[in-house]
Amino acid sequence: MRLSVLDLVPVRTDQSTADALAATVRLAQTADRLGFTRYWLAEHHNMPSVGATSPPVLIAYLAAQTARLRLGSGGVMLPNHAPLAVAEQFALLEAAAPGRIDLGIGRAPGSDPVTSFMLRGGHNEEEIAKFPDYLDHVRAMMSSRGVQVQLRDGDYLLKATPAAAGEPRLWLLGSSMYSARLAAAKGLPYVFAHHFSGHGTEEALATYRADFVPSALCPEPTTFLTVNAAVAETREEATALMLPNLQMMARLRTGRPLGAVDLVEDAQLAQVSDAEQRIVDGGLRRAVVGAPAEAADQLKALAEHFDVDEVMVNPVASARRGTDPATAPGREHTLELLAKELF
Repeated sequence: MRLSVLDLVPVRTDQSTADALAATVRLAQTADRLGFTRYWLAEHHNMPSVGATSPPVLIAYLAAQTARLRLGSGGVMLPNHAPLAVAEQFALLEAAAPGRIDLGIGRAPGSDPVTSFMLRGGHNEEEIAKFPDYLDHVRAMMSSRGVQVQLRDGDYLLKATPAAAGEPRLWLLGSSMYSARLAAAKGLPYVFAHHFSGHGTEEALATYRADFVPSALCPEPTTFLTVNAAVAETREEATALMLPNLQMMARLRTGRPLGAVDLVEDAQLAQVSDAEQRIVDGGLRRAVVGAPAEAADQLKALAEHFDVDEVMVNPVASARRGTDPATAPGREHTLELLAKELF
């Protein structure tokens, strides 16, 4: 089984953004050294707990400081961007780091409605409706064939420049039946965001596989899924390290204001409503959490249940008071312990 990493660049209450970025570099280098397959960066906006707002910038930053990992977006939220800009950014990344670039594309805003409105210049519904066409445009502009653009005074051919020797590997991301059907219809590799909700995974993957239309890019259904993970020497410590992230997700889903990710000691003292506690408990059940052997068994069972040979872990361990702010030892240790059990 292959393991990969999803990184939202979490920002703890004891960290500056610079600290969180330094911790992400260390985490990526750890994944590179241990033999993880991919390292993807998310796109979220206006969230104090998340430092990953621009996947292409972060990919370039990490490509210069790693040697082997495939680096990618998990994902670029395409309605927030001009398709040509995305195609050119990732063509440039492929030229800079040949054979190492993945372009994961999603449809969600990656933020709240007001922020999405500002990102899209007030054209939210229009941009979302055009998503399938924009996906085709990015795909074509990164290839040698380009895309034909029809204007009133004629037709024009557009290609991403600079032209790289190869093409970034394109993936469609999603957490719904819509994304599963779209990926299948367009013959694209598909990643299900199991870490985000954990609901509908089985149905979405079954639909993707059943409806898949082979393409030159992807001759057979190709998929993996994401999962939140925290691993430590004991299940108790792993659960404690995961608690701040679970509480943050509970606040997000109940509409409470978000701050940076709490330290473990603060999360253990936090006042949590019944509704929030139910979300925390559900998130814990869906996550990979525990001592090394237990966590490895959970990952293998997850991969077997959903019939995938790759799982992308989102290492969500926070830290305790006194931790060097420029490090994320719980996240690094999660990768180290999983690698020791599974590689």
